[in-house]
Amino acid sequence: MSGIFGPHRPNWLLQASRAINRHVAPHHQSSGASSTPSCPPAVCMYFNAAYYPNWHVYRNQPPSSLKLDVISHLFYAFAWVKPDGTVYLSDEWADTQMPVDNTTGCLRSFAELKRKHSVLKLILSVGGGGKGSDNFAAVAQRPEAREQFAKTARDLCLTYGLDGIDVDWEHPSNPAEGAAYVELLARLRAYLPPPRFTLTTALPAGAWALRHIDLGAAARQLDLVNVMAYDFSGPWTATAAHHAQLRAAPSDQGQGPPQPSGLDAVAYLTAGGVPPAKILLGVPCYGRSFLAASRPGAAYSGHGGHDGVFEYRELPRPGAAEHVDGAAGAAFCVGGDDAGGLVSYDNVATVRMKADWVKEAGLAGLFYWTATGDKDDVERSLVYNGYLRLHS
Repeated sequence: MSGIFGPHRPNWLLQASRAINRHVAPHHQSSGASSTPSCPPAVCMYFNAAYYPNWHVYRNQPPSSLKLDVISHLFYAFAWVKPDGTVYLSDEWADTQMPVDNTTGCLRSFAELKRKHSVLKLILSVGGGGKGSDNFAAVAQRPEAREQFAKTARDLCLTYGLDGIDVDWEHPSNPAEGAAYVELLARLRAYLPPPRFTLTTALPAGAWALRHIDLGAAARQLDLVNVMAYDFSGPWTATAAHHAQLRAAPSDQGQGPPQPSGLDAVAYLTAGGVPPAKILLGVPCYGRSFLAASRPGAAYSGHGGHDGVFEYRELPRPGAAEHVDGAAGAAFCVGGDDAGGLVSYDNVATVRMKADWVKEAGLAGLFYWTATGDKDDVERSLVYNGYLRLHS
């Protein structure tokens, strides 16, 4: 295997590779339970997963640009779903036709890269925001459409050598849709049985979205649950705030509504019946901007960047001072150019905090939205340092 470690991989990485190739979820103590989708065998291995949005190939970020030596699962985003339930590729040119990495299409590029990075699982993510989720509710509530969804999802896996499907429906909005979501997962599981295929889902971190789902029933069909522990603040919040904090800092308590956090999101999932060893904690490779704010909790006058967002590779802003809030498990920068104001994000220090907590809580690992937003410099890379901390 070539890449970050070159042809000579450390022994711990070889052991990790074997664990991923057996496709088992991490845990520390064996429960003695049988090997089923809801109770995988026990190994000391953590997953380090990442999303790749297909439109980023137009930004000169082909599949070969990623740090695939330290990525266990690559979620290829996005496929979409038609009203009849058919799952289809959202950009045929980028996905299967354009010249990229000496082949045609990003999916074939990843298939070729898997030959060099044999630990990698390539999973097609279906859905996403906006148009990507528009048809989910109607499809999930009709048996014939669920059947078409599952059949065509499997067909895409077989055609492009994919290892599974990630359901990113954003999100069931009432109990009927929540029940249909679980039925859709069950039909997919029937078409994508383990261990050949991996079935995952991405879920919001807020109870407002999760309350409509029987989380335990969903988890019994799934191998992994990717909790999107970010976007806790933005243009919709009254003041500048951390957008991906691991925990609500003590100073947040008693000052208005409770602040959301990754820890609270995981607590809600586990209380609802999701085994910790199936949960991946989400890490954003981007920051949210609050112009004219000097600290979290301060008023702001607008947002810099693209729609209020800077990719992590652009942070900290030129001339800005970078700060780490150890109590919250969050980073931010202030000052420097006038384009950013206060920008809330994760850096290497906070990703290490999150990796430590993942191990302490017995979670499956971390995932990153998106791998293309990460820094190329391995000393500042979130994906790289998250992996190292998980296995240190």
